[in-house]
Formats: sequence, C-alpha cells, structure tokens
Amino acid sequence: MDKYTALRSNVSFLGTLLGRAIQHDKGDAFLDKIESIRQLSKSAQAGSDKDREALIDTLHSLDDEELLPVAKAFQQFLAQTNMAEQFHSISKEGREQVDKPNPFSELFDRLQAQDISADEIIDALSNLNIEMVLTAHPTEVTRRTQINKYVQAAHCLADLENPLITAQEKGLVENRLEQLVTQVWHTNEIRDQRPTPVDEAKWGFAVIEHSLWEAIPSFIRQLNGELDARFGKKLPINGIAPIRFASWMGGDRDGNPFVTAKVTREVLLLARWKVADLYIRDLGPLIGELSMSRCSDELADFTNGAKEPYRHALKRLRDHLLATRDGIEAILDGRSIAVCPLIRSVDDIREPLQLCYDSLHACGMGVVADGALLDTLRRVDCFGINLLKLDVRQDAGRHAETIGEITRYLGLGDYTSWREEDKQAFLLQELASKRPLLPKQWQPSPDTQEVLDTCAVVAEQHPDALGTYVISMAADPSDVLAVQLLLKECGVSFPIRVAPLFETLDDLNNGADCIKRLLQVDWYRGYIKGHQEVMIGYSDSAKDAGMMSAAWAQYRAQEELVEVCREADVELILFHGRGGTIGRGGGPAHNAILSQPPGSLDGGMRVTEQGEMIRFKFGLPEVAVHSLALYGSAVLEAKLLPPPAPEQSWRDVMDQISETSCEAYRAVVRGEPQFVEYFRAATPEVELGKLPLGSRPPKRKPTGGIESLRAIPWIFAWAQNRLVLPAWLGSGNGLQAAVDAGYGETIEQMFEKWPFFRTRLNMLEMVFMKAQPEISRYYEETLVPKELHGLGDKLRTQLQEGIDLVLSLTHDQTLMARETWQQESINLRNPYMTPLHMLQAELLMRSRQETESVNTNVDQALMVTMTGIAAGMRNTG
Repeated sequence: MDKYTALRSNVSFLGTLLGRAIQHDKGDAFLDKIESIRQLSKSAQAGSDKDREALIDTLHSLDDEELLPVAKAFQQFLAQTNMAEQFHSISKEGREQVDKPNPFSELFDRLQAQDISADEIIDALSNLNIEMVLTAHPTEVTRRTQINKYVQAAHCLADLENPLITAQEKGLVENRLEQLVTQVWHTNEIRDQRPTPVDEAKWGFAVIEHSLWEAIPSFIRQLNGELDARFGKKLPINGIAPIRFASWMGGDRDGNPFVTAKVTREVLLLARWKVADLYIRDLGPLIGELSMSRCSDELADFTNGAKEPYRHALKRLRDHLLATRDGIEAILDGRSIAVCPLIRSVDDIREPLQLCYDSLHACGMGVVADGALLDTLRRVDCFGINLLKLDVRQDAGRHAETIGEITRYLGLGDYTSWREEDKQAFLLQELASKRPLLPKQWQPSPDTQEVLDTCAVVAEQHPDALGTYVISMAADPSDVLAVQLLLKECGVSFPIRVAPLFETLDDLNNGADCIKRLLQVDWYRGYIKGHQEVMIGYSDSAKDAGMMSAAWAQYRAQEELVEVCREADVELILFHGRGGTIGRGGGPAHNAILSQPPGSLDGGMRVTEQGEMIRFKFGLPEVAVHSLALYGSAVLEAKLLPPPAPEQSWRDVMDQISETSCEAYRAVVRGEPQFVEYFRAATPEVELGKLPLGSRPPKRKPTGGIESLRAIPWIFAWAQNRLVLPAWLGSGNGLQAAVDAGYGETIEQMFEKWPFFRTRLNMLEMVFMKAQPEISRYYEETLVPKELHGLGDKLRTQLQEGIDLVLSLTHDQTLMARETWQQESINLRNPYMTPLHMLQAELLMRSRQETESVNTNVDQALMVTMTGIAAGMRNTG
C-alpha cells in the first residue's frame, strides 16, 4: 500500500467537504466548473498541451463575477491540503514518514556509539541555550480567524483516526468538520486593513497561548522520558529551559515607522498581561485537584498552618496574578492605581509552586507533583513573567544621525562626518563621563526624539523583559558604542546585550575585524563581562550576492567570529537571521544547524522564526513538540559531535564557487539593463503593495528602486511566478565553473563529507523542485513586452542547466529523490496551484489594462491568488 494513502485520503475528504460548501453557495454549475478546472490542471501537470490550452481558455473566459470565487476555491483547496499535511506529520499513519520522527532517540544512539556518557549528555542538555525569536516579517498571509478554524479541523482529523470511534461519533465529528470547512468558505480571506505592530504582537502571543504553552512542558516531558529509558536520569527541576522565546513584534523599528516607543511599551505590557492570564488559567484546575492536607513544614509555615495548604498557597498566588492582570489593564487604559500590585519577579510565581512541588514529593505524593504542577513550573522557567523577551532593532544610521544632531547643537561638529577613530574617542569619553550629554533646553527633531524615546522605554523595563538591542547595517565598532551611549544617556542602568547585525556581503566579510577592534576597547570589555552576541543576516546578504555566495560568506564570518572571540576569551552567541525561504537563508532547520562551523554553537544559539513558518512549525502543539525536538537535538549534536572543519581544498573550491556565483548573480540583477523592467512586468511586485500583509512597508525608502526593496517582497514576487529566481541565480554558474576547472571529484567529496556543502545542494534541489519554468513562461507571455522575452529565456536556460548539474553531482534521476516526504508534499499541491498561477497572470493583465478605474473584483481575486500561491509554496518570502 502507498505509504501516503492516509494523507491523500484526508486531502480528498476535505476537498469533498469544500466542494459541498461551494455547491450550496454557488450551485451545481459553478462546482462543475471548479472540478473541470481541477481536472484540466492535473492533466496539464502530467504533460497534456491540449488540456493546458483548455485550462487557459477556461480561465480567460471567466467573467468578473466569477473571478473571486474561482480564486477563493483553489486558495482554500491549498489551505486544506496544508492543514491535512501538517496533521499527517503528527498522525499515527504519518509520524514515521516525516523527517527525523524521533530526533533525540536517533541522536542518543550516535552519542552512545561515541562513548559519550549520560552525565555529559545531561550536563549539555541542562546548559542548552536556544532562543527562538518570533518575527513579524510580513509573510503570514492567513488570517488568525482562519488559522483557528484550521486548528480545530486538525483536532477533528485526530478524532477520526481513533480506531475505537463509533459510527455515531464518527458522524458527529465529520459533521463538525464540514461546519468548519463551510465557515472558512464563507469568511473573507483577506484582511480589510494592514495589521498594526500591536496586532502582530498579539498574533505571536496567540501562537504561545494555543500551542507553545502546551508544547513546552510536553517537549521536556518527552525528553525526560527518553533520558529515563536510556540512562535512568532526568533533567533537573529548577531553572531548566533548553528552549526559550523572544520576539521582534513591536520592537523591530528598522524601516517601520509604525513601531514607536509607545507601541513597544504597549506590547511589553500586553505580554505581561497575557502571561499572567495564562498562569491564572493553569491555577484553576490545580487548586481544584490539590485538596490534600498533609504537607511539609516549609509549606505549613508559608501558609500559616492552613488546613488545605496547597490550595491556600495557590489561591494566594492566583490573587496576586489577578491583581497584576488588573493593574496592567489599568495602566493600558490610562487609569491610575493607588498601589501598584504587579508581580515584579519570577520568584514571586516560582516560590509557592516550588514549595507545593517539594512538599508533595516529601509527603509521598510525587506522582501528583509530577503532573500538571510540574508542567506549570516548566512554563515558569520558559516564559517567566514577561511571556517572551522583546528585542529592539534599529538601523545604525538612525543612531549616528541622533548623535550627529546632538554634536551639531553643542557646536562640536557633525559626528556623522567624523573618521571612525574620532567617533570612538568621542563615544568612549562620553561613556566614561559622569555628566549628562543631552542638553536640557534642546528640542530634537521628531526622528531623533523617537530614538531617544525608545531608549527611555528600555530604561523603564526589568532586564528580564528585554532580549537584545540589534543594530541593522552595522559595520564599525562605533555603531555599537553609539547605542551604548544613547542607552546610558536615557537612564538605562543595567547591561543589555547589543548585537551588531552584519547583513551585506561586505559587512559579513569585515564582521570579525569589527568585533576584534571592539573587543580591544577596555571599556567595552568591562561592559560585556565575557559575552558577545553577533547577528548574522541571511536575507540581505542573499539579495546582495546570491544564495551560494552569501551562504559561504556567512559560514566564513562565523568561523572568524568564533576565532576572534576565542582569542579574546569571550563567549560568542550567534544570532541567525534566517528567513523561512531558501532565498532568504532558510531551509530545514535540523540540517541547517548541523551545517554550521565547528564551535559556532558552543555559546548557544538564537534564531529568527518568521511569519508563516511560525505557524507551520509551532501552530499545533504536537507539531511544535517535534519542531522543538529537531532544534534541541541538532544543537546538542553540534556541541557533542561537532561537524568536521572543511579541508583546505574544499575551502579553495568554495571560494571559486562563491566568486563566480556572485559575479553571475550580479551580472543579471545589476548588469542586465532590462532586468528591473522585466522583474516588474513578470511578477506581481508592484501589486504586492496592495496586499495587507504586515505593518512594515515593502520598501525601506518609499521612492527607492529595486535596491531599496526588502528581501521579503523580493522573494515573494519571484515565488509567485514560480521562477524563484533569488534562491538559485548564480549557484549553477559557480558550480559549473568549478566542475569545468577539474574539481568535480572534490565537489563530490564535499557533498559526501561536508554538512555545509551537502545542505547547500539539498536546498538547491528543493528550490529547483518548486520552480516551474513553464508557469514563469506563461506569466511572461501574458504580461511581459516581447522585446524582454529574451531575458526570460536566458533565465530559464540557466535554471535548467542548474537542475541538470545538481542531478549529475548527486547522481540522482529526479530532484529530491532521497526526500520522498518533501517530494510528496510539493507534488500534492501542484495541481491546485497551476490554476491559481494562470488565473493570477490573467488578473494581472486585466488589472494593468484598467488604469483608469479600480475593478474591485479583479483586485480582490488577485489578492486571493497571492495568498493561495503563498500557501501552496509553503514559504512566501
């Protein structure tokens, strides 16, 4: 039997339910048209030119009133397929078919084979330092309303999988599933307005509330079960949280004018409100269960001899949390409170819970203690009193201009025009000074005032509420010292991590030198107390130099940073700004982590998770547990079984591949005089601005050209027409040049023995599998002036040459031959995507022809095709 039968069955069943909803709403004739389009698409995918032409004719003949429902139908077929696939990964049938179904079990096998002791493993796990940073990059196109319905639908599929379900129960569950599918069909799939930064933060909080709140204790429980079965040991109880969470939502102001100091303050308060509310929910059932009277002397003293000491302690804690929640509400509403009752320390929560836990164990009731009470303690260790740490991000130029405005006002000259040595001398002098730098009577410009207000908000917070202050486009030590000075002048009295973000190719190449110079500054060495964080930018470096060249620059930068910090006896924490897509540096997390340089994970790891990838990885508790296990096991393996350092011959080959691929990439993106015109004609890049994706504008500068376009819409646009250009352009040229130079055997050795290189080729395979050159040709034929078609032909030729080359290097007949799960995943969605692509091209043509007026039907349908294709690609930008 085909091992994906259950998955296909669920997809078919959900499709049938959606068909019923469409039939009841639009009638038999419309449903027949949808089914005809679907069948023509399948046949066209199988290679029928006749049916491909029939499909194009059918879509071309749709009248304006049919556009939106047809687009909506296929968008929802894809959404249902995604939901079925996500469920399959945690179902009884599908759990063993996904990538690494039991990552810790597999790892422990390898560790035992290498004679690594249980104590070493427990110690490494206890000191694991992984922080997932949830970001609001504007790629999550599915509304929160719809997401909640998909989660409920997944629960229904799980109920139907129960072998003991009765016929009557099955009927009720199927009826509920049909209700949910029908509700989704009748719900608007596009937001009316762009989300605000606060909306985005609330979306992140919802992921924690509905999934991660349950997943964190489940993850540790499963890990402890594996440790106990293997080694007869478990993780310690107190303070152990191998994985924690941070966020950029409400803190990332780089190029987003809507993220203000006021917004950041509000988001920090809302996070504290949410975590208090979640603890209150936890305590209700615990108070109901812990009715026992026997307790330890410590708990008896704590509760003043109460008859039901556990309930007494937990009720008192609940009262404190309720007062905290009410107090935060008052602050958010602008109401004054006579006495501030807010919980201000995580120990205020942990102490009563720990006393109850220890007492239960001391009194022979450990089995009770190790249930829901232990789960809550695990949540306290992970989420604290702030839910997650908030990072602040701002562009280095904004800090320099702020200080420049100050020095100009004081008559000291223009800081922004000074040499780096003079900047550092000034900054260090002011950092050491006890007098204030900011003039009292000074009225700064609005932009400068906003920078200072942000620093003032940082000063108001408890250190545990904050993660890292990230400096975009950092290049020199002064970029870091400038932030330190501004924070000091605004009253920040505690050390906060300040991380330069190296994101262009030049900045990556010079990053280690910048940190080396920074660590030579005595004041700075004293400030960081042996810990340095550096952020590696993946998105902009890939946009700047192409995926292959950027990946090698990121690898070398990490190696050099590890060495610089080792020589300075400073612990390095690398913050990986990986996007969800290959073109932005993303990809399968487990393999990506294991492809990092040796030693780069010794200090721990921070990594961004963005938009739709947050939902795919963490949207369901069971899926989240598996994702956490993939991350945890990969970092543990990298620490205990580090990957080999590359041989010098491999480095030499990678240098050549990188140089050639960068030249080839830039020759097209920067050198082709028709490239920008082709890009804007062949993709929906211009129309993307209409889609209310996220709060951040698509361009850093509203009037800027392609150079100012953010990496996310850059990738999004090329994904929509299935050329997926930024994720592969130049890579094939670099590889082919190395083969032509006689390094074919070395490349095969690199693929076999070097995780970094193997991961790069595997990612290329995935990209090539998702690319559809014939679809991109259809966009071109429909939308692009004929005089530009030659460029499209040239790009598709490069694409095919890259595919052929990768297959020759991997010795496979088909792409992703070793990754049948991912191969099935892509093939499953393609028949639903082809109509959306062809319809989108038709809609773009109609939209561009109607320059005098706005056709609401066309615009709405166009937005729906974008969301549908995004759902089908599984990564939008």
